[in-house]
Amino acid sequence: MALWNMRRFGLAAALLGVVLAFPVAALAAEAVDEQPTFAKDIAPIFRDKCEACHRAGYIAPMSLQTYAEVRPWARSIKQRVETRQMPPWHIDKAVGIQAFKNDRSMTDAEIETVVRWVDNGAPQGNPADLPPAAVFADDDVWNYADVFGGPPDLVIYSTPYTMPALAQDHWWKPEVPTGLTEDRWIRGIEIRPSTVPGRRITHHALARLQQEEEDDALGAASDIGPGLLMEWAVGKQGEVMRPNSGKLIKAGSSIVWDIHYHAVGEQITDTVELGLYLYPKEVEPKHRQVLAAFTTFEGGREALSILPNQVTVTEAFHVMKQNGRIENFQPHLHLRGRGMQMEAILPDGDRQVLSLVSKFDFNWHNNYVYADDAAPLLPKGTVLAFKAWYDNTAGLRGNPDPNQWVGWGDRTVDEMGHAWVNVTYLEDADFEAAKAEREAALELTSNEQ
Repeated sequence: MALWNMRRFGLAAALLGVVLAFPVAALAAEAVDEQPTFAKDIAPIFRDKCEACHRAGYIAPMSLQTYAEVRPWARSIKQRVETRQMPPWHIDKAVGIQAFKNDRSMTDAEIETVVRWVDNGAPQGNPADLPPAAVFADDDVWNYADVFGGPPDLVIYSTPYTMPALAQDHWWKPEVPTGLTEDRWIRGIEIRPSTVPGRRITHHALARLQQEEEDDALGAASDIGPGLLMEWAVGKQGEVMRPNSGKLIKAGSSIVWDIHYHAVGEQITDTVELGLYLYPKEVEPKHRQVLAAFTTFEGGREALSILPNQVTVTEAFHVMKQNGRIENFQPHLHLRGRGMQMEAILPDGDRQVLSLVSKFDFNWHNNYVYADDAAPLLPKGTVLAFKAWYDNTAGLRGNPDPNQWVGWGDRTVDEMGHAWVNVTYLEDADFEAAKAEREAALELTSNEQ
């Protein structure tokens, strides 16, 4: 009897074990199903955030379009993504404005997905789950053509330049007339090296607008001049003006180019091309926009002094003489530049950090374009305060020589310190109207939530 009871107990226990094990196995199977795969989860992220550069024949060192291309780099990708080195987006996530029109950074959820995928062996998954292949515009096609219904109305080329295979860095500064015989307003700009090989040798290119201006025609920007029209660097192609805003380019004007070339082991000849999308002749936008270089140190170029084996911090302050909308923030530093901050000190003494780049990377001159409902509206009398950090120590990876004193200069091993900032200047009535419109939009958004 006792033996029978024991046998019955053993059978019951075995059955109970099967019952208990079943949901565990089911949960395990479900967990496996939830593990990210390249086809279903990773490829869509890479399509959106990586492939613009990481594709065959383009500027990145490897293509990341297929599983076969991605798999050997899985652990390296995890490290770069987890530390937010890639995609290159260096705005500090903990302070300042976070809404941008051109944000290409990965979300926390996307980063977590990539990390889990690599930690689980980087499985391929079902190829049927792959998203459609990304379609990129041909390099000969202007990116904003679809926006404006056709190619640029005016294209201005720098004069050709041949960069030797082996040489020190070169700077090419020709002046080219625009050919305009009447004043026109610009609504969109693109700039780029003319060929893909040209992108290999072009470190950056500046297109400055040279033209005669009537006294006080620029209002609050009169001490700046017509300003830089556009800059090209890796990761930047152009800009589209906000509605009813534009840049004035006058009859008889010219473009003064400042192009920085560097050798890549192959002789290459190229030009840089500036594409201008113009408002119709009968349309004159209400607001004039000026792109200015706001310095981050006082006293002129000779005042920039970065001592060996030290971290140097500089500051500069610029008073806004007129109300304005800040359209973007683009720090410009060189190899020892570590970070830059733009802060607004309002007339009532309130201080607002607008943006902070805390891990500047010289290889990526990102332009951070504020979203329409986030671009700061600042009253006249506001002080724009800029701060820059330079790390001239052995602890900074890529420092050419921490024992060397460094000053201002054009060479990569020299330093600079300024922020390219587009400011749209507004008269008092327009400024108050813009503030009221912004407040109404924010209230509507709040009510919808």
